[in-house]
Amino acid sequence: MSEVKTRKPMGPPHGGPSPHVMMHGKPKHTKKTLLRLCRYLGKFWPLLLISVICIAFTTLGTVYATSLIGVAIDDYISVFDFPGLWKICFTLLSIYIVSSIATWLYSYLMLKVGQETVATLRREIFEKFQKLPLKYFDKTTHGELMSRVTNDVDNVSMCLNSSVSQILQSILTVIGTFCMMLYLSVPLTIATVVTIPLMLAMTKWVTKHSRKYFKDKQNRLGALNGHIEEIISGQKVVKVFCREEEEIVKFEKLNHELLDKSVRAEIFSGAIGPIMTAINNMTYAIVVATGGILMVVGSGMTLGIISNFIIYSKQFARPLTELANQANTIMSAIAGAERVFEVLDEAEEEPDASDAYDMGEIEGDVVLTDVNFSYEKGHPILKNVNLYARPGQTIAFVGPTGAGKTTIINLLTRFYDIDSGSITIDGHDIYKTKRNSLRSALSIVLQDTYLFTDSIKENIRYGRLNATDEEIIEAAKLANAHEFIRRLPDGYDTMLTDGGGNLSQGQRQMISIARAILANPSVLILDEATSSVDTRTEVKIQEAMHNLMKGRTNFVIAHRLSTIKDADLIAVVNHGEIIERGNHQQLMEKKGFYYNLYTNQFDQNEAV
Repeated sequence: MSEVKTRKPMGPPHGGPSPHVMMHGKPKHTKKTLLRLCRYLGKFWPLLLISVICIAFTTLGTVYATSLIGVAIDDYISVFDFPGLWKICFTLLSIYIVSSIATWLYSYLMLKVGQETVATLRREIFEKFQKLPLKYFDKTTHGELMSRVTNDVDNVSMCLNSSVSQILQSILTVIGTFCMMLYLSVPLTIATVVTIPLMLAMTKWVTKHSRKYFKDKQNRLGALNGHIEEIISGQKVVKVFCREEEEIVKFEKLNHELLDKSVRAEIFSGAIGPIMTAINNMTYAIVVATGGILMVVGSGMTLGIISNFIIYSKQFARPLTELANQANTIMSAIAGAERVFEVLDEAEEEPDASDAYDMGEIEGDVVLTDVNFSYEKGHPILKNVNLYARPGQTIAFVGPTGAGKTTIINLLTRFYDIDSGSITIDGHDIYKTKRNSLRSALSIVLQDTYLFTDSIKENIRYGRLNATDEEIIEAAKLANAHEFIRRLPDGYDTMLTDGGGNLSQGQRQMISIARAILANPSVLILDEATSSVDTRTEVKIQEAMHNLMKGRTNFVIAHRLSTIKDADLIAVVNHGEIIERGNHQQLMEKKGFYYNLYTNQFDQNEAV
């Protein structure tokens, strides 16, 4: 299909649900999210295994090096044995050098694993976007979707790049240090770990509250991004209606909500550091006091062992403190990962049936029989619509805004599925054929055209990717776009800015029409393709469209009724029903709904 609408609409056409930003509380499935992330990491198990070995060597080497300091104090420094002391120092230096190399290696490997995992997430979520039904994009703002791909994935990236290795190192440090402390002195070990329950309780309390605020922060950020994206896209409308101040007020409200959630999240996560520092200082005092008492009572306690335990108490508590300090990153990553997985778990377009088939070449015989449809259950949009279009006919839909004209087109293209009834093309039930087969037979030119940030040539080629340059030029000529393209500095290689902003509306529309012409469809759908151009340009496009429409089945959504006077059939749609049908002359003679629409529009044009 040559043209699809990619700009975020304010809601699905004609009666669909209005957009909303998905807002949730704290993560609902923290464990499930973590396990799912672990499955992504498991794909890189060889690199992770090497990283674990390096982390183990670094951690256990540091623990062993600490024990040598106590030996140095008791066996060499206290007796002034400097040759032995130099041997200890050389051993320590060797351990620290190798540990530094191992630290660099596992940091590099974990960075690679993290980036590969994040790249996989980004690819999967982008691929998911291509598989989601149109109704999902009608319900969700572009800013919210972008927030999931950028901010949420970046939070996961930060966690994987640093926190995973930090967690592994912390676990091994705690285990190694605890074993060494038990080996040296059970009483001092008990004195060291007596404050651990307090640490864990405080960490659990803080993370419980911060998790909720970090998820709320991400949701508020998505809402703010959605507002910013919408206002930037609609900047002309904002300025024309002088709504700058109102939009600033809306922004300030969203920004203040984000600020409030961010401050609360950071306050809770930031409180962990000072709390842990205070508990660690308490631990040092307990260790020194206990060690002093054991030396006095003659239990074999030495100054070297006490020195070891002062260092070990720091090494034992530091991993817990670091894990607590990582709560910010970890909670943001969990919240971000859950939001990413929410998108990945969204229901995709219904897959083609196992026995679905390609329609092949079609002539364009389109039949709608008793079609009923609703965007939301209980709120019907189309009611018992019956329509027959013979190959080569032009069918025009007219009616007031919200009557259901565009909805009929959405059903023909299977952007939405009908509630009941049937739609056939050349006798093929479109729900029994492959979607790509159906959509390849259609071409749509929308009133609100969209061009990609690429050359004019590639934008036209989007209608048929294997088209030659000669075919592109021929399509542009049929759309009367060749002359203005040829006059551009770089001709067909002219690069377009976002949305084709460096071209006029009429020029963008002609390129869009050329794209549709290149697709060479059997069924052509026009959503008042000339309504946004000047009269002179409209005449040129109408000439091109007249040639293009020959031999094809054409559906036209008409806003200016003067443009469809020659249609073979005009279907008047109101409140989801076709209330009148016939050609222009027949409907004018009836003096019914169409007659009133036409005469009122004609009178308004005359007045202008």
